[in-house]
Amino acid sequence: MPDGLPTVVTIRCVVEESPTVSTIFFDTVFSSKPGQFVMVWVPGIDEIPMALSYPDAITVQRVGDATTHLASMKPGDKLGIRGPFGNGFSISGKTLAIAGGVGAAPLLRVALEFPDVDFLIGARNEDELLFFRILRERCSVRVATDDGSAGFHGFVAGLLKEMPVEKYDTIVVCGPEQMMRSVLKELEFQNSVHNAQFSLHRYMKCGIGLCGSCCFDPDGACVCRDGPVFSGEYLLQSELGKYHRNASGIKEF
Repeated sequence: MPDGLPTVVTIRCVVEESPTVSTIFFDTVFSSKPGQFVMVWVPGIDEIPMALSYPDAITVQRVGDATTHLASMKPGDKLGIRGPFGNGFSISGKTLAIAGGVGAAPLLRVALEFPDVDFLIGARNEDELLFFRILRERCSVRVATDDGSAGFHGFVAGLLKEMPVEKYDTIVVCGPEQMMRSVLKELEFQNSVHNAQFSLHRYMKCGIGLCGSCCFDPDGACVCRDGPVFSGEYLLQSELGKYHRNASGIKEF
């Protein structure tokens, strides 16, 4: 993508992961690090940021016009892909991956591509647990569901209270911001923030740090250019989980 234009890809297959989530595989493999993202152009609809759940796939939760349209596409349909962008995760040693909901998408590759990974995954209910069968073949997996239909009854951050997190060299986290805020505070309590990395998801228009739509406090860092992965220590003083922003970047409490 040296000219800044999207690479046109053709959809190979669509896998239904849960009642609300699908993985879309395309005919092009993108060289990338786990945690990097691409800008996905849905012709006639919008362009949105998506994590690469595989080097040749994105995992989509139906939450708006663009994602609903994406999930309805069929093999043979075409998309535009810009990227990959961002910094991705830096993985070393024994690793703990903590995922909430569709936040499992960028963390899946950590389990598939690195040794010695333990995985915590949370979802609203058992039907919405993503990649569980794949993950349990690769690593140790513990589950939390909001309604108690599988595993621990409660949020995924609750699993950390029972674990010796200090034994991990790397901790990687992705999920809804309130979930990540809870994980951040628990890791701070256990003196393990220093080796934690969090992947943020924000509304983006350009993907390269020009439009400013994904800037956040305290210093105006751009999620697309300076992230999407940030250290836990950096996020302690940030806006993470305190408020959100609309499509214009305006704070909403």
